[in-house]
Order: sequence, then structure tokens, then C-alpha cells
Amino acid sequence: MQTLDTLLPGQTATIQEFTDDFLSLKFIEMGCLPGEKIKLSYIAPLGDPIAIEVSGYLLSLRKQEAATIVVKVNPENNVESCVI
Repeated sequence: MQTLDTLLPGQTATIQEFTDDFLSLKFIEMGCLPGEKIKLSYIAPLGDPIAIEVSGYLLSLRKQEAATIVVKVNPENNVESCVI
């Protein structure tokens, strides 16, 4: 089980499920739905927060919040494609 906070910048994934019921409602309201494709765009210099592309916009999340989103990494990802 891989979570959003473990992705590398540039990696894409698909949201599978949420591990926190309270936060899942907030994520769904912001367009983070199971089955939605996302891309990790930026990580702050100190590692927190992170910015993801989802539903056509950038969303900033704390790493603690991102750790509650279970994702499936898309197979087209490789080390070279994830370098910014």
C-alpha cells in the first residue's frame, strides 16, 4: 500500500482510497476522488507541504494529510520522467 506522501516530484498516480474518514470528506469536496489521476508537482524545501495537480488545479497538502491517501503509481512512471 503506497500513500501520496511517498511519491517523487513528477510522479503520477491514481487515488485508490482514504484511511481517514474525516479528511476523506474534505478531499472529496476538493476533487480528490477515488479513481482520479494526480501528479506530485512540488515539495517545499523542508519537505512540507507538497503540491499536487488534481482535477485541473494545484492543491497544497501537509505530508501528514497526504499520508492518508492511498494511491496506485501509474506504470508509465520511471526515474527519468520524474526529474523536474
